[in-house]
Amino acid sequence: MTDYDAVIIGAGHNGLICASYLAKAGKNVLVVDARAEPGGCASSREFSPGFNVSDCAQWLSQLDRSIVKDLDLASAGLNLGKPKATISLQPDGDHLILDGDTISGAGIDSADQAAYRDFKSMVRSFAKLMTTLYRSRPPKLVEQNWTDRLTLMKLGLGLKLLGRERLRDLMRVVMINIYDVMNEHFSHAALKSTIALDAVTGTNMGPRSPNTVYSYLHAATGEYLAQTGTTQVIGGMGAFGQSLATAAEKNGAQLKLGSAVTAIVKTNDRVTGVTLASGEQISAKLVISSADPSTTFRRLLGYHQMEAGMAKRVEHYRSRSGTAKLHLALSALPSFTGVNDGQLAERLVITPSMDGMETALNPMKYRELSNLHTFDISIPTVEDPALAPSGQHILSAIVHYVPYAPDIGWEAGKPQLMHQLLSELEAYAPGIGALVTASELVVPSDFEASHGMTGGSWHHGELSIDQALMMRPFPGSTQYATAVEGLYLCGAGAHPGGGLQGLPGRNAAKEILKRGAL
Repeated sequence: MTDYDAVIIGAGHNGLICASYLAKAGKNVLVVDARAEPGGCASSREFSPGFNVSDCAQWLSQLDRSIVKDLDLASAGLNLGKPKATISLQPDGDHLILDGDTISGAGIDSADQAAYRDFKSMVRSFAKLMTTLYRSRPPKLVEQNWTDRLTLMKLGLGLKLLGRERLRDLMRVVMINIYDVMNEHFSHAALKSTIALDAVTGTNMGPRSPNTVYSYLHAATGEYLAQTGTTQVIGGMGAFGQSLATAAEKNGAQLKLGSAVTAIVKTNDRVTGVTLASGEQISAKLVISSADPSTTFRRLLGYHQMEAGMAKRVEHYRSRSGTAKLHLALSALPSFTGVNDGQLAERLVITPSMDGMETALNPMKYRELSNLHTFDISIPTVEDPALAPSGQHILSAIVHYVPYAPDIGWEAGKPQLMHQLLSELEAYAPGIGALVTASELVVPSDFEASHGMTGGSWHHGELSIDQALMMRPFPGSTQYATAVEGLYLCGAGAHPGGGLQGLPGRNAAKEILKRGAL
């Protein structure tokens, strides 16, 4: 007799969502995680006494609204702040403001304003189409399966309803880069680079890289699924992770935190459970991993437990990030040139031109530190003062164009990079350095160590056409079930991919239940 119907590896958002849906269906589910707190990338911690930061993800903009409703996350404690405008900071203090379908400031002209409205309309039509794929298992194209046929029929109808012009646009842009798409639609340099930021953050790419349009559409589809805009979680991102844990336990799942899984156990021809760091073995009918595919197959299962072709696909799976996180404890509210105190609660971004972004990528490719970066800045204490001591503040920034392993090493590299980043911030927030009472730089290799993400990849693998949709993560493991009997995937490395959408977890649970695997 097995201990559980299913053991889920990882109490990240996808693992907890998967657990909730399975437990809701009456299954006996255990979630195991090495970290003491639930949430994975949706987590918080005190990085300096009294200063609590969202240590990885900092915005909630892509969580599928159907999951919020199904799991009743509001009653589980999820409390969101107000939707944020994006303010793209300009050196002269005349900033570009993107708020819904409207843009203003920075000398933006009526032609670009109209082009932006049309661009947003086009992207929404693409996102609506992709919702058909995102909310279902990825269809296989060669097997005679009616579920997959139905998904493809819905997709075909959606393509037809796009209309000839939009269909032509989709077929043309999806395979090219965001640099060319921006130049086709807009003339304003800051507008182009601000949009392009969402195509490269969390990746190992620059605006000219292939697959950046797909990466952008992935983020846009998440925003379409959520319908909340960009928001912060009151209480920090860890409050989101805790609300998911509360929902999972309310539905009957059990959580075992602070217990690392060291191996996936395979008996004869199928997976039968997991081994913990303590030596304890837990048996289950199914093991469902929300860890990234490389961790799942290479480290936990082991290449010796699978056929050679599958091991080769795992080894070639690309998981590398160029994104870091900067945390600053500030003695007072910082002053950004041209930004009033109320606007400091919005999403503030700093981006060089698209050519500058591409230039910033080049050193990273050769394991060198760049002197140019993008910043996605949150000052969460403006809306949520309880995150810091009274009168003091936190600045967190997602910083892109940071190498995984610089040639000079991180012991020497971190102080150098910290100095560079503060210098870049000073250009927009004069005097901010004097307000810093504590600072922390979390680089991709740190995320790998703290959150178990291979390569520091927030997406659990590169978002590219050959690692997406019916190809994610790789052939043989594309519909949540893997080629190893009894082992399933439910993390960001499964379809539809990364971001705090929650769909890999929900889709995996629904697929398992539909298959009658439990």
